[in-house]
Amino acid sequence: MSVQKAVRRITVPQIAARKGGEPIVSLTSYHSHTAAIVDKYADFILVGDSLGMVMHGLETTIGVTIDMMIAHGKAVVRGTERALVVVDMPFGSYEESPSVAFRNAAHIMKETGCGAVKLEGGSRMAETIHFLTERGIPVMGHIGLTPQSVHVMGGFKTQGRSENDWEHHLKDARDVAEAGAFSLVVEGMVEPLAAAVTKEVHIPTIGIGASSVCDGQILVLEDMLGLNPKPPKFVKVYGSLGEQIEDAVKNYAEEVKSRAFPGEGQVYR
Repeated sequence: MSVQKAVRRITVPQIAARKGGEPIVSLTSYHSHTAAIVDKYADFILVGDSLGMVMHGLETTIGVTIDMMIAHGKAVVRGTERALVVVDMPFGSYEESPSVAFRNAAHIMKETGCGAVKLEGGSRMAETIHFLTERGIPVMGHIGLTPQSVHVMGGFKTQGRSENDWEHHLKDARDVAEAGAFSLVVEGMVEPLAAAVTKEVHIPTIGIGASSVCDGQILVLEDMLGLNPKPPKFVKVYGSLGEQIEDAVKNYAEEVKSRAFPGEGQVYR
């Protein structure tokens, strides 16, 4: 009798060790069935707070709650066995103090079974990142365009257009890395600045709208599958699921109206 070898999940240290090596592959996922597909190819899966916009129709990520993150995080963990699962900490769950951040991060990890959490913010969050990592919670950082700060930024604006702003972003990257984050999402950043950030820190950078100079890449799954009718400029659309779903629903509706469905193959005799 053959014994199937158990699949071991990719770990936080394994992701951290990929700095400067083979590019890290990542996508978001919010459901068990899509996570099972992504799990075959991604090094880590992010249960991003973008689920508020993608799954719940919110205008921004601000309205996402911890309970929402936990519900989707559980589904993704259940659907996977290989990729590291990282869950976003939603707006308002970590900014108040390091101790509040720890309580909420621990709650998310206990409930979902994920391997790490992600939080937004540079230097201002360094103390919190250090507090969490010292207490056994792996943290992925996130700088550049930070969607939870969209109201402060005045919209979803590309970062680093002026070189006068570069040192601010470089300091954010250094402080997050030195605080103990194991990797760093770099979003909506001009290529030369993203390259400088990647060179500056000893941890892997994960780009989204930050060019191929980063140590890895991430996209929102629904964007790259063609489910978003107006994807951001930095998204390459790899599929046309929006059109395929509409065609399927249209055909179904037509067959129901014409009584072609259910047919002989779908009827119990």
